[in-house]
Amino acid sequence: MARNDAAGAARQEPLNEPPSPAELEVFGVNAEIVEEIRQRYEVDPSSVHESWAALFAAHAVASPTPQPSEPAEAPRYDRVRKGPGEIREQLADQHARVLRLIHSYRARGHRIADTDPLGGDADAYFPELDPSHYGLGDEDLERRYMAGDLPGGSVQTLSQILERLRATYCRKVGVEYTHMQDPGHKVWLRSRIEESQNTTALSAAECLRILEKVAAAELFERFLHTKFIGQKRFSLEGAESLIPLLDCLVEDAPATGAQEIVIGMAHRGRLNVLSNILGKSLESIFSEFEDSPLIDSPFGSGDVKYHKGFSNDRITQSGEMIHLSLTANPSHLEAVCPVVEGRVRAKQMRIGDEEGRMIVPVLVHGDAAFAGQGIVAETLNLSKLAGYRTGGTIHVVVNNQIGFTTAPDEARSTLYCTDVAKMIQAPIFHVNGDDPEAVVHCVKQALAYRERFHEDVVIDLVCYRRHGHNEGDEPSFTQPLLYEKIRSRPSVRKLYTDSLLDRGILQREDVKRIEDDLGGQLAHALELIESRPPGPDEPYEPRGPWLGFSRTKGEADDPETGIGAEELGRLAERIGELPDGFAVHPKLATLLSKRRKVISDDGEIDWGLAESFAFGSLLLEGAAVRLSGQDCTRGTFSHRHAGVVDQQTGQEFLPLAHLSSSQGRFEVYDSLLSEAAVLGFEYGYSLADPQTLVLWEAQFGDFANGAQVIIDQFISSAHVKWQRMSGLVMLLPHGYEGQGPEHSSARIERYLQSCADDNMQVVNCSTPAQYFHVLRRQNARRWRTPLVVFTPKSLLRLPAAMSKPADLATGRFQPVLQDEVAASSPDAVRRIVFCSGKVYYDLLEERKRRHGRDAGPVAVARVEQLYPWPEGELAETIARHPNAEIVTWCQEEPANMGAWTFVRERIQGLLRPGQRLAYAGRREAASPAAGSGRIHKQEQAALVASALHVG
Repeated sequence: MARNDAAGAARQEPLNEPPSPAELEVFGVNAEIVEEIRQRYEVDPSSVHESWAALFAAHAVASPTPQPSEPAEAPRYDRVRKGPGEIREQLADQHARVLRLIHSYRARGHRIADTDPLGGDADAYFPELDPSHYGLGDEDLERRYMAGDLPGGSVQTLSQILERLRATYCRKVGVEYTHMQDPGHKVWLRSRIEESQNTTALSAAECLRILEKVAAAELFERFLHTKFIGQKRFSLEGAESLIPLLDCLVEDAPATGAQEIVIGMAHRGRLNVLSNILGKSLESIFSEFEDSPLIDSPFGSGDVKYHKGFSNDRITQSGEMIHLSLTANPSHLEAVCPVVEGRVRAKQMRIGDEEGRMIVPVLVHGDAAFAGQGIVAETLNLSKLAGYRTGGTIHVVVNNQIGFTTAPDEARSTLYCTDVAKMIQAPIFHVNGDDPEAVVHCVKQALAYRERFHEDVVIDLVCYRRHGHNEGDEPSFTQPLLYEKIRSRPSVRKLYTDSLLDRGILQREDVKRIEDDLGGQLAHALELIESRPPGPDEPYEPRGPWLGFSRTKGEADDPETGIGAEELGRLAERIGELPDGFAVHPKLATLLSKRRKVISDDGEIDWGLAESFAFGSLLLEGAAVRLSGQDCTRGTFSHRHAGVVDQQTGQEFLPLAHLSSSQGRFEVYDSLLSEAAVLGFEYGYSLADPQTLVLWEAQFGDFANGAQVIIDQFISSAHVKWQRMSGLVMLLPHGYEGQGPEHSSARIERYLQSCADDNMQVVNCSTPAQYFHVLRRQNARRWRTPLVVFTPKSLLRLPAAMSKPADLATGRFQPVLQDEVAASSPDAVRRIVFCSGKVYYDLLEERKRRHGRDAGPVAVARVEQLYPWPEGELAETIARHPNAEIVTWCQEEPANMGAWTFVRERIQGLLRPGQRLAYAGRREAASPAAGSGRIHKQEQAALVASALHVG
């Protein structure tokens, strides 16, 4: 802006230091300045910048006067000398047009770049890249123009400018970066690619290594194709350059400070990556094709070979060790993206890697999935948020130019499959997958960009899929023309081998040696498994941060979780304390004051305070606590207030983060408006850090269905598919208060339907103390499995649903809460009602209305833990009341929802001969709840009356 001001002032005052052409390109061409510089040049050529002198000389501003007897055609700028108006019209305008041409190549050069190995853009024409679009013709090619900051000089001939621009932007790599809003990012990247003409000089040794990796990729696929006929492997053929890309990334990353790379990818090429990048043994991979009984999972049901994860240490050529981890992923192609980001964030936090230099996330996508799956955009949106950033992700899109059978023009509305990444200002490299050297160049640029700016970068590896979606699929049914091209296309290995031979880098004997070596390794591995099948390649015992934890529940996994009255008192003081001078909201001042005194006054503890006590006590024990979700800092129902905002400065203070100088780390983040990506991120975080209590809270419980893929494919099943433990806690507000179908049910039935093999814990707490104890139990247990908590809404402030300090000071979580009123006269009970959650208080109120302080003939017991099913505790409850004729399950949800279908057979199996099981709840329904408050009240009264009825 200052430069523009100076330029404006020059219209009134003579220039003391005329700007160079490069400066004018940056700050805008000003015709008056150009005219003043020209006039100075005519008086004294040495008084102007040398670039201006060369420019005016090239355009013959001071041309000789023609002889009168033979009039000569005026040079191009002869008429400029007629007046300043015409020089403004000629000189400044034509240079401005050249500068616009330069910018167009920077912004649009990728439109005619040779990035498609199938030749889709070979004859592309784009008008903004044609000099004639700017009034420039062949006669202008040798004229000299301002080139701005284009390498090669600030003044160059038009032919020189075009040659450099085409070499930089229109060969095997097309770059998109002008959409980026940060000038520093753009200038840095532009300088790198223009100085090098968008290529990297590679040594002969580097070229040979690239060939070896391409050959390894192709020969691996060919070997599997011939030895394991008909088996799915989701071949990498057509995209073999992915292997040298990832190999270069692994080799170069340690120089940037990286110690570990965490990879997420779908199934295409996954086996190839496992073998040629992560170093998973060929014997182990081949054994999975053979389906040897010796490799059966010692725990759980397992998964197909192209979904499994793996990790390994690799020694680079420079002798540095780097840890590589491939995250297990289901067939839901992009679902792994946020999981990888969460794993990386946890690993970074665990070692204090705040900038993200030491742990690098790499996501390998498919073109159709990258454009089509919404979770991609959600994950990209996490990349710059304080609670979720990981220092930049390297995205590699394996662009097969087809989905399953779907062509790009049917799969997206955007020009490129990578356009979604522009939302976060990420630079995008489109590269021809048949040029492995260009591919390696791009990954070097991507790694450098990440190191410099700690932001995401995208490589669009434009390639093709040699076979169908899988090896048994016939692609020419739907794409006959495409696959006619592909069948006649030489492989990447053949093309690159010929190139190296032509350049004298490779000899014929080297080609045979490479093929013989790789073929021998493959054949030897197959011979080994046929004669001596190996066991599993990866140990199944917990290791690393998971050492000492267990996948199975033990007797010691129900510990005492009370923390003592004195400790509660000290914690209450700290939770309610704010810095001096902090301008707290008046309503919160009252709340904090009450929290400070609740223990000393033996007051009532509500849900928000019980949670704070659970978090605070864990923090003081050295554990970390991380909570995220929509509006979770305050809480959807304004009950938590984990952060307090100064009313004058706007600064936020987290009392739980300031309990002690030696406490664990406390984090709470209001997430973006996403369920799938945020829950996936938190699940990934929980995979990598068992010492942190990781919680995700849904705004309302049923909103979690926006993350159903994460729940089904990871949270509920990873335990048995991939032998991976997680201590993730899901907080799902649930309860029927007449708020309609979308704000009532957290869909308890869906979680219970997935429960088996001790894969999850499902609880529906009815008191703050129970919530306190179950949170502390989750972190105290050596048995780690996800915990689903159906949390209350109306109970948050219900006086009857409060706890006393003594309830937190001692004891543990109780899977079943007995009816202590009915316990005083157990023989009088004729009906036992089992229920869970908020409906207990509706039953209690009605029973009290009917029978006063006595239980009458009905005992009401609360099932606080629905899974693992507390069979022993429920059997004990039934045995307490020998005269009970009816056992009723009462719930608020319709009969085809809630817990009824899960508990029915389990309770039936506990009944004595002659006892009858009854149901009290809403009838079956398609929608979880009525939209009418009046109907809700009628239904609620009816189910309560039905539960308490004794005929």
